[in-house]
Amino acid sequence: MVKLTKIYTRGGDGGETSLGGGARVGKDDPRVEAYGAVDEANAALGAARLHCSGESDEMLARIQNDLFDLGADLCRPDDIDGALRIVSAQVERLEQEIDAMNLKLAPLDSFVLPGGSAASATLHVARTVVRRAERLSVALASESDVNPLVIQYLNRLSDHLFQLARINNDGGAGDVLWTPGATR
Repeated sequence: MVKLTKIYTRGGDGGETSLGGGARVGKDDPRVEAYGAVDEANAALGAARLHCSGESDEMLARIQNDLFDLGADLCRPDDIDGALRIVSAQVERLEQEIDAMNLKLAPLDSFVLPGGSAASATLHVARTVVRRAERLSVALASESDVNPLVIQYLNRLSDHLFQLARINNDGGAGDVLWTPGATR
């Protein structure tokens, strides 16, 4: 476990930070951008949990823990034995939960606009932050080593949050649907 006895270190005052293995990089390094977006997604999920309960909240609690695992994975580019990595079981769990939610929802005949309820709206915000984290992780993977399961997890997570937003919008009955050209 991590033990934090001092919150500030002054080590980042010059615009650098340490990766999990100890290497120093700029705070604008693509790896830091990627795990920073994951941290933002986790914070957005924390806000969404304020509007969720029961099974939805339980799923989000597991996902928040997974996102800390994922951030740890991204901040350890070196292949050190014992480094925390996202594993296929975490991706598969998301897929199983997406499939279970899908059985409870009516098929869509239009795109969904974010909103409808506080829970749905905050889950859509979290979904868009996850999409950004995914894009940044893909960009990072084009120039550096990234566990491919990180990208798979983020891709599934955005789908999961879309479905969860619909579940938390009166089972999809409260979805706000896009009407193409409606405001012309």
